[in-house]
Amino acid sequence: MLNVGYMLGAGIYSVPGVVLDSVGSIGLLFVSWLLAPLLALCGLMVYSEYASMFPKRSGAEVVFLEQAYPRPRLLVPVMFAVTSIFSCVISAANSIVFAQYALVICDVPITPSNQTAVALAVSTVCMAVVGLSTKWSLRAVNVLTGLKVLSLVFLVFTGALVLGGFTRIRDPFANFRSPFSGSTTNPNSLATALVKTNYAFFGWHNAFNVLGEVRTPDPVRTVRKAGFLSLFLVGFLFLFVNVAYVAAVPKDEISNSGQLIAALFFQRVFGKGFTAQILPFMVALSCFGNIIAVTTGQARMLREVARQGLLPYPRIFASTKPFGTPLAPVGLQYFLTSFAIVSLPAQDAFNFLVDLTSYPSQVFHAATAIGLWLLRRRRMLAGLAPSKYRASFLFISSYLLSMLFLLIMPWVPPEDGHGDVSFWYATYCVTALGILALCGIYYWLWIVFLPWLGGYTIVEEVERLEDGALTVQLTRKRHPAVAETDNGEQQALLAST
Repeated sequence: MLNVGYMLGAGIYSVPGVVLDSVGSIGLLFVSWLLAPLLALCGLMVYSEYASMFPKRSGAEVVFLEQAYPRPRLLVPVMFAVTSIFSCVISAANSIVFAQYALVICDVPITPSNQTAVALAVSTVCMAVVGLSTKWSLRAVNVLTGLKVLSLVFLVFTGALVLGGFTRIRDPFANFRSPFSGSTTNPNSLATALVKTNYAFFGWHNAFNVLGEVRTPDPVRTVRKAGFLSLFLVGFLFLFVNVAYVAAVPKDEISNSGQLIAALFFQRVFGKGFTAQILPFMVALSCFGNIIAVTTGQARMLREVARQGLLPYPRIFASTKPFGTPLAPVGLQYFLTSFAIVSLPAQDAFNFLVDLTSYPSQVFHAATAIGLWLLRRRRMLAGLAPSKYRASFLFISSYLLSMLFLLIMPWVPPEDGHGDVSFWYATYCVTALGILALCGIYYWLWIVFLPWLGGYTIVEEVERLEDGALTVQLTRKRHPAVAETDNGEQQALLAST
């Protein structure tokens, strides 16, 4: 459920139209939705081997990369700290999808001003719920996650009725004839489609984040099986939801649907009456729950990053006063989300945000695949036994090559009419690389330059918190010569007074 709840977000309701517009054919649309879970399976095998090396560590990717790349010291946690701040804008993407479906339900034109206003409003409400009450935010997530599953099952069932000829759709197999007609071979378009389908499956590794808290005889086996089951279930649902879309909606309408394919599907099947509003309403609620869930998780992650001393003003960001919630991290998320909603062109906001948040993740995933080979070699030289769940060369290399494909091919110019934003196609690549460069600058200033200038060293100290938990704090340790000078100045000041 940790994995499934994370994967069942706005992706399946919003990206199929964008994917078809990129690849140009129904056949490649289905190939994209089949390829994404297979690549996720390769990643699952890589994560399983890492987890078998460190079965008592939670945190997944950040832990794996820390172990694979111990030098430069503290670089990996600092990069995760900075990128985790910018990844908060993913809530803006869900807010935009909510706004579009809410406007459809209310039969209000989807204009840039209307979309921005509704997206800001739902973001404000969701952030307020998380910032004021943890109990009610978790209750909302539980209820709305159940609605996500029901809405997908309902979509699949309706698609089966369409294919069986029990609805108003006269020729449900029209789009399935000549499925690869119009296919593109442009690398940028193919990469764009795969980025979007990968976004829909993002969360397959969520259970690895709590590996250290799994209380079974073999935690890695438990989490690994959960990964297999969740990928199979979600992959099955996503594939047949796309079959339902293709059976009911003409190809050109799917390509032009943007993020409203689910609403268009129900309008084609049931008309524009009350019944056709049911699914858009459930999609909007699903997006609402996803915003709360993402905000809840991201706020805790930012708080933990602050507790490790990796952010400025750690006491403020680590505090849970006055409501017992991480109010400062929620406030930071709200600021970044609102900025993304307002600053980006309304018609491009969703696609750009999905691409932007995916690009740094692909860098980390590629580093994870390479790091597994490095870690294997170090363990072999140290005389340690091979991992219990050893990933084959095929899984690791496939995972690495797919990430490299997604990193390199977006730089290739797309074909006319197949770009997913109205401005320069590689803007998100440059922005993502700029964020990673900012990580490096932040690391150099904080860990290298300022300690050199101030005559101190950043050291890690373990601290026991009030609730008994252990945490690592990064503190300044003065060099002996500097410390003696400071002590002498203090004694002179005391003597003069």
